[in-house]
Amino acid sequence: QRECISIHVGQAGVQIGNACWELYCLEHGIQPDGQMPSDKTIGGGDDSFNTFFSETGAGKHVPRAVFVDLEPTVVDEVRTGTYRQLFHPEQLITGKEDAANNYARGHYTIGKEIVDLVLDRIHLTEFQTNLVPYPRIHFPLATYAPVISAEKAYHEQLSVAEITNACFEPANQMVKCDPRHGKYMACCMLYRGDVVPKDVNAAIATIKTKRTIQFVDWCPTGFKVGINYQPPTVVPGGDLAKVQRAVCMLSNTTAIAEAWARLDHKFDLMYAKLELANVELCTKNLHSKIKQCKTLELTSPLSPTSCSANRSDKQVCLQEIMLHASGLQCHLKVRARVHMTLL
Repeated sequence: QRECISIHVGQAGVQIGNACWELYCLEHGIQPDGQMPSDKTIGGGDDSFNTFFSETGAGKHVPRAVFVDLEPTVVDEVRTGTYRQLFHPEQLITGKEDAANNYARGHYTIGKEIVDLVLDRIHLTEFQTNLVPYPRIHFPLATYAPVISAEKAYHEQLSVAEITNACFEPANQMVKCDPRHGKYMACCMLYRGDVVPKDVNAAIATIKTKRTIQFVDWCPTGFKVGINYQPPTVVPGGDLAKVQRAVCMLSNTTAIAEAWARLDHKFDLMYAKLELANVELCTKNLHSKIKQCKTLELTSPLSPTSCSANRSDKQVCLQEIMLHASGLQCHLKVRARVHMTLL
């Protein structure tokens, strides 16, 4: 069983993290001080909390999380809030001043000063799953369903088929892009609550027959599926309705290129008046990153039937993909340096 480390950065990250850990505690029956009632301890045979919590010798459950912000105000709310006894003090890392929306200050000066503090508290073991066909294509798209209010929940059916279909709708995604404009390479779905494998298999079979949902033809269109029979938990007084079943999907889709293109367009608007050759060169590298996703949508020589015959072509293609991806890093660094020069 793997352990997951959550890293919450900046004001939005810290505030979302604080809400998430409140929900995690409710799901596992952990009190705000980190203690767990005696009937839910390891002696009862349930140690599922070990993925997100570590248990001390005194029986306290400490989140595997790090909160980081250059400005201390938001993290101080965690230090003095309801769950102030839950988190390890050394995992709440703050500076003395924020970056004032200046990328150069955050990247090169005050932000750089606390990087070592964060790395000292994190030990990661890199692993890959079948969501990632190539090392550089590691941008999973998160989707959750149903996202519904309590008033509306009483008028919805919310069957397994409906929540599965909802995962392929743009309104339920955590990134703004249209999956109908791209192709899926892999999907991982975790169901919770009143769900049986028969209904899941039927729902996925229906998804595969829809023409609006496309999959690449150079790799298997398999779905990785998990079922947790514990119903979803909601925070008391929250906006989300308590439902009998829910699903979270992580997918790898070429539609994520829309997000990169939108980011690239915003950068171009900021630097529209600059005429630097280096900036233009690195912009081309970012465009190549976007084209990479488009290329994967087409019929590829990497299909199993022709893999051995086109092995050399595949190696050349992968080398070009990694070269373009490294250009993205150059693109951002050069623009940051130009921004510092203007300051």
